[in-house]
Amino acid sequence: MKYTIEKTINKPLHEVVAKFDNPDNMDKWMDGLKSYEHISGTPGEEGAKAKLVFNMNNREIEMIETITRRNLPDEFSSIYVANGVVNKNTNRFQKISENKTKYISEQEFQLKGFMRLMGWFMPGSFKKQTARYMDSFKNFVESTN
Repeated sequence: MKYTIEKTINKPLHEVVAKFDNPDNMDKWMDGLKSYEHISGTPGEEGAKAKLVFNMNNREIEMIETITRRNLPDEFSSIYVANGVVNKNTNRFQKISENKTKYISEQEFQLKGFMRLMGWFMPGSFKKQTARYMDSFKNFVESTN
């Protein structure tokens, strides 16, 4: 399953990218994130790995993030692996004007087992979750200096 979602953020490109590129901000916009722990590599750089723990629908979900490409603002790509799910994620940021930035999120999910059934019967739930995180990020960036 692949899809792309775009949002316009009412802040300059450099501010948007700075907030996105700081892992200390993740819990401010990723609802349910309980912890983010660096595992290996240089933090924030290609090849770095981290463990993320989420509380989603009263279930604890652990995933491993591997950064595959870091060329901000043009591209920040990573792979998230959890039980039954591999999510390839590419984020791009483009200047629209001095105070507007386009945030583009490209998602590809590979699902196995029970998660494959979820993707088959409820593909919209994946898109809605991505849109919620993007809206939350937009609100976080627009409400802070």
